Amino acid sequence: MSAPLRAGESVPDWDEAMAQATRKTLLVFSQTFVPDPAAVGQHMADVAVAMARRGHRVVVYTADRGYEDPSVRYPAREVLEGVEIRRLALSSFGKRNLITRALGTFTFMMQCLFIGLFTRNLGGIFFSTSPPLVGAAASVVRLLRGVPIAYWAMDLNPDQLIAMGKIKARSLTARVLELVNRFILRRTSLVIALDRFMADRLRARGVADVKMEVLPPWSHEQHITDATDAEREGFRRRHGLAGKFVVMYSGNHSPANPLRTLLDAAVRLRDDDRLRFVFVGGGLGKREVEAVAREHELTNVVSLPYQPLEDLGASLGAADVHVVSLGENMVGIIHPCKIYGAMTVGRPVLFLGPATSHVGDLLAGHGIGRRVSHGDVDGCVAAVRGLAGMPADELARVGARATAVLRESLGQAMLCGRVCDALERVYGRAPRPVEPVTPRAVVGPAPVENVIVPDERRVSCAR
Repeated sequence: MSAPLRAGESVPDWDEAMAQATRKTLLVFSQTFVPDPAAVGQHMADVAVAMARRGHRVVVYTADRGYEDPSVRYPAREVLEGVEIRRLALSSFGKRNLITRALGTFTFMMQCLFIGLFTRNLGGIFFSTSPPLVGAAASVVRLLRGVPIAYWAMDLNPDQLIAMGKIKARSLTARVLELVNRFILRRTSLVIALDRFMADRLRARGVADVKMEVLPPWSHEQHITDATDAEREGFRRRHGLAGKFVVMYSGNHSPANPLRTLLDAAVRLRDDDRLRFVFVGGGLGKREVEAVAREHELTNVVSLPYQPLEDLGASLGAADVHVVSLGENMVGIIHPCKIYGAMTVGRPVLFLGPATSHVGDLLAGHGIGRRVSHGDVDGCVAAVRGLAGMPADELARVGARATAVLRESLGQAMLCGRVCDALERVYGRAPRPVEPVTPRAVVGPAPVENVIVPDERRVSCAR
């Protein structure tokens, strides 16, 4: 029998205690997660935190090493704003070559499968495309345990590998990947596509509209809009950009986002000292940027690494024009989310890519920049000169239109909220709201060398 209450003692809130004890667990499988700079992990973190704030128990399983740089190590366990993070060993060996990448993918997926099969009180699984086929593990859990699974399609494979010429459409690899994809898609309760072109590709694979949401990703506005004019000017001074017209590409330098046309334009404009072409970020394409700059001894090209999250607003705000690139055959396969950072800081966009695309739609519908086809170096030179020659107030008006469009229909709070609403339609709502937990470290091994802690997060957009 329980002890009687003492005078002045309140009755325990048994309803709240029971709600906490019976909350189902939402598992998030993502090979990359904050503080890693890869964009997929940043967006998965936004949703995970938002779901935790809504009262769900959210447990993330991710790799304990950096996605780009495996020498970076993260703590094995921590809590971030109510989200329980568990980092798995032997889950990522970097992207040096296909073998190490495939090995990391396989070991991560096997661990996720085991976790999904034996997690108590499991409510469902949420996964994306890092690694690309982690949904196979989630789908097996769905078959054996009957829990709903939701898939955030950040990019599509084997479509991307085929479009980049890495595999042939009728090869055995492509066929196996396609079979696995269809196995996953048939078992998902929710599929989130990033734009109407990606949705079309998913419909062709049999995904019904009733279980698909079309929602673009978002920029991390809270980290971008906090930058002051002094911080933006400080960034320009530190990198020799004071008094220059800055054309910036910021994010992942990937063959899927070709930059050769812009680089050739920079070579043509090498004698125009008003201009600086700034390339911020990393990826395989960064080698081409630096090789062209060396070959032509370009003083108008500045190459910088990914910037810390706390400096993102100053970095993006230092540009006068932002470049967004999308390969001609990449429409509906990847989504160039770099445009949202440009819109957040209120800068015009120079788009390298096809008119029939998501960015093409935004430019045509709202007049927030100019478009140039890949290979049209003359057009790119003319566009840069035209933008550099625009009066400052006209450039500001174009940028203001971009920011207004973003706030009206592409803002982080609204889009992240819609993702969470869609997830709750699949998993059910939490029993009752709980207060968000202050970020703190929890029991686990002592931090190891080269750990990046959450307040040192870096952000990029990989697409």
